[in-house]
Amino acid sequence: MEYEVRKGHYPKIEGEGLKDIMGMTFGNVKVEGDKLVSCYGAITKLEVKVLGKTTLDVVSESDKTAPLDVQAETIKRWNAFLEQATGFTSKERSKRLQKKVKEGKL
Repeated sequence: MEYEVRKGHYPKIEGEGLKDIMGMTFGNVKVEGDKLVSCYGAITKLEVKVLGKTTLDVVSESDKTAPLDVQAETIKRWNAFLEQATGFTSKERSKRLQKKVKEGKL
């Protein structure tokens, strides 16, 4: 899925910025080609790629059988990561996504 990056937020994720955010949030990160790869809790694989100053491409795989406490903590970390990476809160991301769907852009 592609996530928009808030205008003016790109300097925080360029260079090693995004890698540092992933490392602090999930405790591990490695570089595979042009993607950053990590895992945490119910997220069995997370791949993040910067497509430009305004867009991130995020692909994730989840373990749906993980215990509920693990799933809850994973969701907290996921939202914290996306907020730090994009500059948008989960509420703002949700509103932007709903707007795109309404406009037929998704």
